[in-house]
Amino acid sequence: MIKLAANLSMLFTEHDFLERFAVAAKAGFRGVEYLFPYAYAPHELRSALDDNGLQQVLFNLPPGDWEAGERGLASLPGREAEFRDSVQEALRYAEALDCPRLHAMAGLLPAEADEATREAHMTTYVDNLRFAAGELAKAGRTLLIEPINTHDMPGFFLNRQAQAREVLARVGADNLRVQFDLYHCQMSEGNLFANLEAQLPYLGHVQIAGVPGRHEPDVGEVNYPAVLERLAALGYDGWVGCEYKPAAETAAGLGWGIAYGLQA
Repeated sequence: MIKLAANLSMLFTEHDFLERFAVAAKAGFRGVEYLFPYAYAPHELRSALDDNGLQQVLFNLPPGDWEAGERGLASLPGREAEFRDSVQEALRYAEALDCPRLHAMAGLLPAEADEATREAHMTTYVDNLRFAAGELAKAGRTLLIEPINTHDMPGFFLNRQAQAREVLARVGADNLRVQFDLYHCQMSEGNLFANLEAQLPYLGHVQIAGVPGRHEPDVGEVNYPAVLERLAALGYDGWVGCEYKPAAETAAGLGWGIAYGLQA
């Protein structure tokens, strides 16, 4: 059974952030995710979840200076202390929100990075993920890594599914999993069925969006009904995050989700 979670950083942006929880619940979502919770007090977010019968399924660790263009700390040499602090801050929110999964964004490579620079980032990445996975394991939570395409996020360190499996093997933590975004996979390498099957033992979360444009998943080149049917047939029983940018008003574009319990 496919369980859809609304990404409140992208959906229902016609409303103030804390109002989006109620609108998402009214639309039939039972889970929510978003990029970052840190602009709000944990008790505010907890109340928004409880008041609307929603589960918090995912959010990201602090990413560094997002407004300045940073996209994660996990692979950045010299920022290890800041990364470790970010893990503790994320765990504080995860405890309050009963959130089982946290995503550590890898961060960006410098322009024209050479092989030595890439290897330095990989070494830092593995060490940081091993630390974070250990801290999350103490709290009974899962750490996620996500390959992100470099068309949308130029220079992002982790961008292919095989690379994610290599990282998991190097880290060797049972609670480190892959956040499989079908949009990013299609943009980077395609072969969605084959990549899903290869990644199945490592899946921790799935996300969807239409390709190209990152709009509703019923628009574009991906046959999402077939992909989601295949995902269910493979036995995946986790959440599917709707991390897309509505082409117009959010509710007007939810017709694709009626088959999965949404109310258009």
